[in-house]
Amino acid sequence: MIFSFTILIFFSCKKNELITSSPENIIPLPQQIEKNEGIFSLSANMKISFDPIFKNEVLFLNEHLKKYFGQQLSLAKNDDNSSIEFIQDNSFSQEEYELEVDHKIMIRAKTPTGAFWAIQSLLQMIPLEYSKKYDVIIFQKIKIKDQPQFSYRGMHLDVARHFFDTNFIKEYISHLAMLKMNYFHWHLTEDQGWRIEIKKYPKLTSHAAYRDETLIGHYNDTPQQFDGKKYGGFYTQEDIKEIIQHAERCHVTIIPEIELPGHAQAAISAYPELSCHEDSVSVATKWGVFENIYCPTEKTFSFLEDVLTEVIELFPGKYIHIGGDEVPKKQWKESNYCQKLIQKEKLKDEHELQSYFIKRIEKFINSKGKKIIGWDEILEGGLAPNATVMSWRGYEGAIQAAKKGHDVILTPTSHAYFDYYQAEHKDEPLAIGGFLPLKKVFSFNPYPHSLDEDKKKYVLGAQGNIWTEYMPTTDQVEYMAFPRILAMSEVVWNGASKNIEKEYPIFLHRVEHFFSRLETLKINYANHIYDLSGRVLKRNNKIYYELSTPIPNKKIMYTINGIEQEYISKIPIEENTKIEATVILDDNKRGRTFSEVIHFHKGINTKLSINVDPHSSYNAGGIEALHNGISGSDHRYGDKEWLGFWGDDVNITFYFIEPISFSNLKTRFYNANGQWIYAPKEMTIQGYLFEEKIINEKINIISSEKELQSNVNFENNISDKKINQLTISIPNYGIIPEGLQGAGHPAWTFIDEIIIE
Repeated sequence: MIFSFTILIFFSCKKNELITSSPENIIPLPQQIEKNEGIFSLSANMKISFDPIFKNEVLFLNEHLKKYFGQQLSLAKNDDNSSIEFIQDNSFSQEEYELEVDHKIMIRAKTPTGAFWAIQSLLQMIPLEYSKKYDVIIFQKIKIKDQPQFSYRGMHLDVARHFFDTNFIKEYISHLAMLKMNYFHWHLTEDQGWRIEIKKYPKLTSHAAYRDETLIGHYNDTPQQFDGKKYGGFYTQEDIKEIIQHAERCHVTIIPEIELPGHAQAAISAYPELSCHEDSVSVATKWGVFENIYCPTEKTFSFLEDVLTEVIELFPGKYIHIGGDEVPKKQWKESNYCQKLIQKEKLKDEHELQSYFIKRIEKFINSKGKKIIGWDEILEGGLAPNATVMSWRGYEGAIQAAKKGHDVILTPTSHAYFDYYQAEHKDEPLAIGGFLPLKKVFSFNPYPHSLDEDKKKYVLGAQGNIWTEYMPTTDQVEYMAFPRILAMSEVVWNGASKNIEKEYPIFLHRVEHFFSRLETLKINYANHIYDLSGRVLKRNNKIYYELSTPIPNKKIMYTINGIEQEYISKIPIEENTKIEATVILDDNKRGRTFSEVIHFHKGINTKLSINVDPHSSYNAGGIEALHNGISGSDHRYGDKEWLGFWGDDVNITFYFIEPISFSNLKTRFYNANGQWIYAPKEMTIQGYLFEEKIINEKINIISSEKELQSNVNFENNISDKKINQLTISIPNYGIIPEGLQGAGHPAWTFIDEIIIE
């Protein structure tokens, strides 16, 4: 094969030929690839034959081939002399396909969708080189058999916080189809804007589609600042029909989301009678959760049924997403009408009132032949009978729903929120917070570990989410989506990786190859595949630092405390150390310079225990992150150095081999109230010398003036004492108060490096 390929390259210099790439570079990777000896040459004077069911897919392929040949191939039905043949095979499953290149290109599938996925695989093998026209395209002889692991393979886009025009939405859908993703979750309504034309309620677009100004900077900035510019936009029903037509051609189903009963301030701004207080409010100008929610009156239900009727008439898919998340109950608690309704319907509380609300809406939507999807909060107060649950706050909502026999879609913040930072560099564009690198997306398993085998049938699949509070441009949306969407497409097509450490580097090689495709398509992707990472290693009571690249076997040059050298093996650490390093490829620097500071303190090489495990979503570094000498990001709580605990009181104990002289303790707590993260109010330090309590101090940590800061530093000086055990008790902040983001939920605690001096 190597010899024949070399000959091919030689002759390609004399002919106007385009050579295809290996099928192993396709993303998502096909399930089975069989490479065979020889090549097949496709030219413009050849024919495509097809069973009539595949006519639209053939036209799609022919349009793409015209970009290479300057003309389309001629079409024929069931012609034995054709060079591309589409064959219907009813033994295949709905999305299964077979792509074979031998003496011709043969595509077998049961459905047009299966044939379309085969075309996407075929096109990915052809480089996007449109600058000149080709006589032939050269394919290696292969056989691909492929089908998806999950029936639901989705991506979400929020257009309510920031609006994107019709052309971009169509491009976005085309990108999903390229990666064989089959659902587009379109988030159309929010507190900050209503984006879909409803003919019966014109003020939803004349008024609710526009806000007076927009928050600039981060929500947690103090003071908050605004741009003073009116902002908005909406899709006419004709726009939506055009987008739906494009999506159908791409075999992508659109799921519209109409938020209820919360995230409704924009609609209430246009029609105040939909709220319990009926006071005038404005379309929200900043991000977050607002108390202005729909009141469960007959007037509200009539409004929502009218809206949903028009939505259902537009969208042909079987699902309508109704939101159901983050619904503050304050106005319902204060409403005489709501309290009487609770009594009348024999409901327990406002949570059951929300369930009553959603069940009424579900009954209406079911009557129109559609099904509802809701965020996992719809479990609270009782789940609607036929609802599908989209689990975003972790896996628990999916587990609860599946145990009750409900379909579930996994989209946890830990692995699927592409509005989180994807790298730790200071020049990354502003994001909501968190940390979700490419490798973590690739490691995603849509099946919850604790879900019984017989319940896994309810897991339809998963999706990535793009919330656009901090994405005002299409370039930024693409930057946050790519290449993480490539990893998500792998997960939902092939299932979870069986060996992440072995398979991830191979995936990165394919990503590196795929970047040229993104460049030709003018997609603004994030390139972090040359970024270095490092970790502290503890071996035989000694400390080392190890550097690695995402793609292995790259040359690394590093500087330690001012001295430059090539990285060969792990670096001994015996004092406070600063390391800077770069990847070198073809004598040129690739990627950004990596920098790490290791604080060599007295707790770094001790045994440590903790009473409760960090939350699985925020435990990338394990408990070693609390005493490895490395501090977390100043602005991102989701990296491997911050450990997150949801509602737990945390007790951490250090055990020293020999008694140490102890005089100072330092740590940091992340504090981002908009993300439900609160520094604790106090903590206790207890030091022991051979079981005798030497230190017992209770310290107040924060005051009200600091509540919006990104993080809170803690430092406590103690008169020099000898100890061989140190226990730090950190009580959780508690339940988030009414009127604040996440009200009624336990607060998160995020803890950084604990430095003992």
